[in-house]
Amino acid sequence: MNRIGIIGAMEEEVAILKEKMTEVSVLERAGMEFFSGRLSGHEVVVVRSGIGKVNAGICTQILADKFEVEAVINTGIAGSLKAEINIGDIVLSTDTMQHDVDAREFGYAIGQIPRMDTLTFPADEGLRSLAVRVCREVNPDIQVFEGRVASGDQFVADHGTKEKIIQNTEGFCTEMEGAAIGQAAYLNKLPYLVIRAISDKADDSAHMDYPTFEKEAIRHSVRLVEGMMKAL
Repeated sequence: MNRIGIIGAMEEEVAILKEKMTEVSVLERAGMEFFSGRLSGHEVVVVRSGIGKVNAGICTQILADKFEVEAVINTGIAGSLKAEINIGDIVLSTDTMQHDVDAREFGYAIGQIPRMDTLTFPADEGLRSLAVRVCREVNPDIQVFEGRVASGDQFVADHGTKEKIIQNTEGFCTEMEGAAIGQAAYLNKLPYLVIRAISDKADDSAHMDYPTFEKEAIRHSVRLVEGMMKAL
């Protein structure tokens, strides 16, 4: 792959990667700073998208149009939707789905965007298999899971909401950007992968767990992205 786009929603999720880049140039678009350069010998564009699906979708489209990236990796944190996925563990997207889209009145399933030909947005199997192997090497003390990432413009912090998302999506984790990146990648025919380190359990304990474990989770996901760049 000649050029890879790497997206993080928050500055903390991309700052370490930016520090390790060389031959850097910066371009601002839509209030986002796109850092072009090299990381572990590969041409990359690293960017903080901002939080939420709209920011993430805009960011991915700019990467496709302006920078002509050949793949997109989204690194970040999420809330677990499965009891066996613990804080600090990694989820790699098999696909992504928007849990807060509801057009059932028109005969669509929850999560399906009207007049789109797919309910979910499949992630790239090659990137995911590479990530599984690398994650076990660079993060040997945690578990790595492969499953659906459920996205919505909502920080999930109560048990009732969590259970509805599980029922509607069969997701492995929930966050606020992945499916928008997946949708934009799908429309642009770009391979993509969402990497999520678990920061909380997406339930009534989330308000306490998130600030406590956010930095640890970010370290795991950033270490994985850097490892992938070295292994490509």
